[in-house]
Amino acid sequence: MDFDFQHIAVPFRMQPGLRRMPAGLHHLTPLQAGSALHTEKRAVLRAGQMPLALADFDPTPALRSLEQAARQTPGVALPPSPPDVRDLALAVQEDFAILDHQGRVPWMCVCVPSHWAPEDKLGLSLTAIHAPVADNAALQAATPALLALATGGQAWERFVWTITPSARYDQHPRRHARSPWPVDAAPREADAFARQCFLRVERQTFLPVRGPEGAPAHQAVFTIRVMLQALSEAVATPAQARRLHDALDSMSEAAAQYKNLTAARGPVLRWLSQRMA
Repeated sequence: MDFDFQHIAVPFRMQPGLRRMPAGLHHLTPLQAGSALHTEKRAVLRAGQMPLALADFDPTPALRSLEQAARQTPGVALPPSPPDVRDLALAVQEDFAILDHQGRVPWMCVCVPSHWAPEDKLGLSLTAIHAPVADNAALQAATPALLALATGGQAWERFVWTITPSARYDQHPRRHARSPWPVDAAPREADAFARQCFLRVERQTFLPVRGPEGAPAHQAVFTIRVMLQALSEAVATPAQARRLHDALDSMSEAAAQYKNLTAARGPVLRWLSQRMA
């Protein structure tokens, strides 16, 4: 997994966590044909479930900026311009959503959501989208500043993470029932429990959108790259185990329940304590 555990905040807080993207980083990542992620994205696209758009919104400038970013990313192969958005979605690991200057999301191509339904969020504001999030006071208070930064013409990134019992990338709540946690019968079985868990990380970026003359369009393409790895493989060092342990241990009950971690937190903390030794 291409993830630095330093991006896990300790103590855990629901907050924007934006950082300016360092020079040389790309918004997009090549997607290997035939991989599990490629297969799951292709199924959603072939079923006609993506992309989604409001009738009065023109995504052309944003898609043009997205195509340019893809062509500048090493390893990404696209057909001659202009590619169909489905070709673009299958060329890179990321999903996409467009954020306009009003804070709405009027267009999406999100094939592998994390337990949310994109069709329910289309056209909503960031404030409305964040409303169900647990412990969201800091996140909601920061929304105006977040919107100004995201659509101000500069590149930003953030990381969010969780632990899940599912190896599936597509976790749309109406396409797939939520996977149950494995049964933990005794503390000594923490290792067996962890072997059935996965670390799920999203790298999210805000890609600036330019108009026809290169001027800022006061929009951004929100990219979402889902990374998924068996927990026992992802946590490779005692320092990583401690970082994840301390974040999980500091998570409020409301946040743990929102992330479906209530039943898993005890066994995972025991396992992480063993890995810290």
